[in-house]
Amino acid sequence: MEKARPRNLPAEQRRNATVEAVVDLAATTNPGDITTAAIARHMKLTQGALFRHFPNKEAIWKAVMEWVAKHLMSRLDKAAEGIESPLATMQAMFMAHIEFVSEHPGAPRMLFGELQGAGATPAKRLARAMLTQYAERLNTLIETAKLRGELPQSTDNHAAAILFIGTIQGLIMQSLMSGDMDQMRRDAPGVFAIYRRGIVSEEPGGNE
Repeated sequence: MEKARPRNLPAEQRRNATVEAVVDLAATTNPGDITTAAIARHMKLTQGALFRHFPNKEAIWKAVMEWVAKHLMSRLDKAAEGIESPLATMQAMFMAHIEFVSEHPGAPRMLFGELQGAGATPAKRLARAMLTQYAERLNTLIETAKLRGELPQSTDNHAAAILFIGTIQGLIMQSLMSGDMDQMRRDAPGVFAIYRRGIVSEEPGGNE
């Protein structure tokens, strides 16, 4: 069966296609420079066709953040399925996050772009909410690891969660700057191993 052209898609599929087009464009274009005209050209549509499904550009950006949050968190959930060890779960989530970004390099560029913006846009609020949800999930895993004896009781849950997310963001930034998204895949196992040793140690410089 022939795939429907963008102009012939039902409303919900058109919205999804628009969001995916923005993520694709953001992989090679500064998100702040992406215009509705550029989105329409990328989709071979008119701007009028876009605005039949989104009232304005802000609504498109909000939908993009919803897409990123939904798909990233779903990927993390799937990676964690069937794993009993909290630390092993964190490792699976770490690798799944890296894999998601390597497949969708426009997603972190959109996320960073929104978080750096001065205004309190709906998209920025969604980005912050996603990071809060992410940190809360990590906090639960870290606390469970402490209860099971995988981590020392002295572990600072908040700091360990921040470091986890920050380590991933650092890998993403390195890959974006180098233009080699596969660099994340190559570096991730070794970087997580260092992160794990750091939080497993009782004190900085302590023994596992």
